[in-house]
Amino acid sequence: MLEFPEIINIAEQIKKYVQGKRILHVLPPTKPHKFCWFAGEPEDYDTALCGAVVQSAEGFGSYAEMAFDNGKKLCFNDGINIRLTDRDKVPQNYQLLMEFDDATAMVFTVAMYGSIILHDGDFDNRYYLKSKTAVSPFSEEFALCYQNLLNSAKATLSVKAFLATEQRFPGIGNGVLQDILLAAGVHPKQKIGTLSKGEQDKLLSCIVSVLHSMTDKGGRDTEKNIFGQAGGYQTKLSKNTYSSGCVQCGGEIIKESYLGGTIYYCKSCQKAPSLCK
Repeated sequence: MLEFPEIINIAEQIKKYVQGKRILHVLPPTKPHKFCWFAGEPEDYDTALCGAVVQSAEGFGSYAEMAFDNGKKLCFNDGINIRLTDRDKVPQNYQLLMEFDDATAMVFTVAMYGSIILHDGDFDNRYYLKSKTAVSPFSEEFALCYQNLLNSAKATLSVKAFLATEQRFPGIGNGVLQDILLAAGVHPKQKIGTLSKGEQDKLLSCIVSVLHSMTDKGGRDTEKNIFGQAGGYQTKLSKNTYSSGCVQCGGEIIKESYLGGTIYYCKSCQKAPSLCK
C-alpha cells in the first residue's frame, strides 16, 4: 500500500513526466473490482476528461491528485497503483486507463481496495479532507501537532494505534511505521502513556527523519513508482527483511498480527510491552 513517501514521489513523477500531456480517451474498468470506488460511473470519466491537459499534481497524506486545465481533478489513494507506459503495452486488466496524445497511457489498478475519484474540487470525503488539511511531517508545525495529538489521546492507546489508525497522521500507515519504531527503539504494542518525555521526543524525531529518508530515496523498496520500479529506500523491517535478522543488532525479528495488520519488531532493540509500565 502506498504511504506518505510514495504518495509524494508519485505526485512529483506525474509533474515531471505526465504534466502537459493531453488526454485522448479515458477507458473504464476491464475487470470491475468491488473494492475500487469511483465518483459516479467510470464510463463518464471520458466525457469529462477527453481533450483535457494535465496541469499539475500534488501529494498529501494518503492521496495523490492530478489537476487538469478544464478545472477537473482526479485523486486516488493508498490502495491504487498507477503505471505510465506505452499505449501498446497496456495490461489486459485495469480499473481505469488514461490514454494520452503522445502514444503513452496511465494505467490504474487496485491492490486490495482504493478509490479513483473525479471531481470539481468539491470532493466531500472525510479521509480525503483529513489528508488535504493534515500538517505535513516535513513542516515546522508538525511537532506541535504531534504533541497535541499525543496529549489528547488515551494513555492506554498503543503506539501503533496512535500513529497508524483514526487518520491522526494521514499517510503514516502500518508500512512506514515499522522502521520508524525500530529507529526510535519503541515496541509497536507499547502504551503511549508509558513513554517518557525523552521517548516521546525521540519518536517525533524518528518519524520526521525516517520519512525524510524514505521520501528522498524515492519510496520504500516494498512499493513501486509510476514506471514499476521499486523505491530506493531499503526497509529494515518488512516482508523483505524480517527473516534476515535485525540490521542494528543482528537479533531475531518477530512477526505478528496486530490491529488488523502485520507488525515486525526486534526483541533486543525494541522494549517489550511488559517492561513499559
